[in-house]
Amino acid sequence: MRRPRAAAAASPPARAAQRRPSPPRRWRRALLALGAGLALVLGALAASPVPSQAAGSRPCDIYAAAGTPCVAAHSTVRALYSAYNGSLYQVSRASDGTTRDIGLLSAGGYANAAAQNTFCAGTSCVITKIYDQSSRHNDLGVEGAGTAGAADHGASASALPVTVAGHPVYGVLVTPGTGYRRTDAAGVAVGGRPESMYMVASGTHVNGGCCFDYGNAEHTVSDTGNGHMDAVYIGTRCHLPPCTGTGPWVAADLENGLFQGSGSNPANKGNNSPFVTALLKNNGQTSFALKGGNSQSGGLSTWWNGALPSGGYTPMKQEGSIVLGTGGDNSNASAGSFFEGVMTSGFATDAADNAVQADIVAAGYSGDSGGSPGATITGPGGTCVDVDGDDTGVNHAAVQLWDCQAAAADQHWTHNGDSSLQTLGRCADIAGNGTANGTKVQLWDCDGVGGQVWKQQADGSLLNPQSGRCLDSPSGATANGTRLQIWDCNGGAAQKFHLD
Repeated sequence: MRRPRAAAAASPPARAAQRRPSPPRRWRRALLALGAGLALVLGALAASPVPSQAAGSRPCDIYAAAGTPCVAAHSTVRALYSAYNGSLYQVSRASDGTTRDIGLLSAGGYANAAAQNTFCAGTSCVITKIYDQSSRHNDLGVEGAGTAGAADHGASASALPVTVAGHPVYGVLVTPGTGYRRTDAAGVAVGGRPESMYMVASGTHVNGGCCFDYGNAEHTVSDTGNGHMDAVYIGTRCHLPPCTGTGPWVAADLENGLFQGSGSNPANKGNNSPFVTALLKNNGQTSFALKGGNSQSGGLSTWWNGALPSGGYTPMKQEGSIVLGTGGDNSNASAGSFFEGVMTSGFATDAADNAVQADIVAAGYSGDSGGSPGATITGPGGTCVDVDGDDTGVNHAAVQLWDCQAAAADQHWTHNGDSSLQTLGRCADIAGNGTANGTKVQLWDCDGVGGQVWKQQADGSLLNPQSGRCLDSPSGATANGTRLQIWDCNGGAAQKFHLD
């Protein structure tokens, strides 16, 4: 049975050599005017500004200038250094398993979403890697199994379209079972050293599942005790009530606690704007600070600036790995949207935080930060096509019927260009690529075989051409947990499946 669902330090990359614009030279007078002309030239050279293209205004430029350089910088939407011109992320194509790195339109600019669109045309893609833009190369890969969760899957590459500075880009849509990790990241704080971090996330695509985090986690994918994590969180879980309103709240995941302060902190009023800047700073010994703000306008609110919690958090005991979308032990029941985030060496200044927030606002985030996880498939009796296992999405998981639940990631399917049906990074698959009546349907890695092709018919059925049979509920059953199969197409109610 499925569980009840929760409600919905490194220097920046070297800059290219820059030229100062040459001032105009005007020699209209005789040699007598030479001295005055030279004075004008020298004056103009002294006053001429560095071109704005490399003005050092991106978040990691700002933090480096303040003495707290980035040791990790991740984004699928834009460069976080003004001179960065490498890849942002990698996608893997379902049709043949090949990968493609997605880069920028220009140095210091925005993601080349058109390259992704071309590569993924006619099929679907997942995000398999998020590159670190810092010189530390702390790239994030899809997270493996931990003590609190099975191996994760990559986010659908096209599920979170937004615009930044008017450019179409894609964020990372985290649904339960999605997560990324870098074990033993270079330069990330360990053993009570100070650090800072922020992420731009959604204030509308959230839940109370543990834990939509970005930041410092354990060496092993397990809970090793209080103070062994230091990650910024946003979600609707109130760990130490009372909490003000219904959230979501920016909090610190310090392991075994999502702290809005050193204890209950009703002063944290939450951030529910479509795009949220969520920021955490920790001196590693005695105190930490939390800030939140609207990523589209305004400044940051300080929700906490004070003592670390008691009970094993002073000093901190960070282990120096990086997680995105999960807790340190791969607690992966969370929902969230990630657009950018950095981690620094050292406790950043408030002035630097404010300048970073101004740069984020200037970036011009726009669109639906909740993304589109796919469409539901309504089956017999008004039930939904669902995957057993509470959004874990492992191979061999039964494809079944279940009461429709709006927050269920595994009830939202993408009907790909190759006619496969995909959820949680895998496809609805006929077991063993079989063709016989009664062969069960399961979830399996999308591999383009005939047993993963489902074509909608005019009578409402879903036909698998390879077998010549239709998706079917045995004997027309509609109870929760009814395992789906293939059967001779007969136009009956047991074979009516509507892609909503």
